Amino acid sequence: MSTLMYAAPRAVRRWAADRPRLTDVALGGVITLFDVATVLDRTPEPDGWGVALWGMQTAPLLWRRTRPCAVLAAMTVLYVVFQILSPIHGRIPGPFLLMIGVYGVARYATASASLPGTLLCLASATAADALTGHWQSPRLGSLEPISATTFVFFFTLAWTLGYGRRRIDADAARLRDLNHRLRAEQERNARQAVVTERARIARDLHDVVAHHVSAIAVLARAAEEGMASGVPPSVEAAEAAEAMKSVGLIARTADTALIEMRRLLGLLSFREQGLAPEPSLSSEHLEPLIGAATSAGCRVTYVSDLRARTDPSTGMLISAYRIIQEALTNVIKHAGPVGVRVTIRGDDSRLTIEVENDPALPGHRSVPGSGRGLVGMRERVAAFDGVLRAGPREDGGWRLCAVLSAKASQPAEESV
Repeated sequence: MSTLMYAAPRAVRRWAADRPRLTDVALGGVITLFDVATVLDRTPEPDGWGVALWGMQTAPLLWRRTRPCAVLAAMTVLYVVFQILSPIHGRIPGPFLLMIGVYGVARYATASASLPGTLLCLASATAADALTGHWQSPRLGSLEPISATTFVFFFTLAWTLGYGRRRIDADAARLRDLNHRLRAEQERNARQAVVTERARIARDLHDVVAHHVSAIAVLARAAEEGMASGVPPSVEAAEAAEAMKSVGLIARTADTALIEMRRLLGLLSFREQGLAPEPSLSSEHLEPLIGAATSAGCRVTYVSDLRARTDPSTGMLISAYRIIQEALTNVIKHAGPVGVRVTIRGDDSRLTIEVENDPALPGHRSVPGSGRGLVGMRERVAAFDGVLRAGPREDGGWRLCAVLSAKASQPAEESV
């Protein structure tokens, strides 16, 4: 029950706040009708023009939000005119009605405009009551203003309440604006995070697909050339067995590519169950990678010199793995089945990766690439403020060296 009693006024306030014009019309109309009704019951019965002049004092409240200063000025002028003409017999507590106008001007106008207007209204009302002799001696139980001091008290109270409500409304509006901007900033950050994550996944997909598909292409081409070349009947069985071996390698390499692609695509569905662990520089991850290059005909020599104290981050390990994967992919595509040397060195401050390969075999046909491989490696190295160097050797081979900083404190520096 108490909840309903609290919710009902709150709903009424919200309804009124959504309809400010209707609220002002209701306020001004109800007060005006009430004032007119109170003076009509007086004896002797007042004249009609006096009743109209009395009711006109509160009619400007219809515009208290849009024209607060003009409303207070109109109410003050009408009050002074009414006091001077005195069309109704007996004492009427008019200054209390002016308090509504003072509250409105303090709430809906700036302090630089509302404070002078309130002081002018106070001086005019006080002077009108003093000149017309309407000040009375104190009476027990009377709420009517009886002196200038009482005028000052009530006008100050009305202005303070209105100004305080104005400050509360301004603070609430500022908080709503900050909340709106914060929400917009969060949405921008979320969209940027999505774009960044999609770029990372696209880069990983490129690395996976390019590596394994390049190996498949090399194996398939070797099998095709072997089957197309003429062979003596005595070695047909051996050639057929070798071709079947190549086909098996192609199938296993394709399966590995599919597993990697499913793992990366699983990241897009935000499901953590059933996903393979992220790749790293451990033997269980590097051996299949080197095995795929070996299956393509490359003679891979692998040397790892990671010190025991080295504890690179997960992101650095993933980037290092992808750099090695992309480097081996480039060897398979552009050099073919040649000798490759992979060296990994690490200490407390950096991780160094070197991949060198011998010159391409004569007549080797390079597999076309997308051009994103080297760009992706540069981005990965730059993420750790590292250095990437890649270029041909004097003997016609190729060398790639990537240095990733474990303590990223200096600006990234790249050269090719």
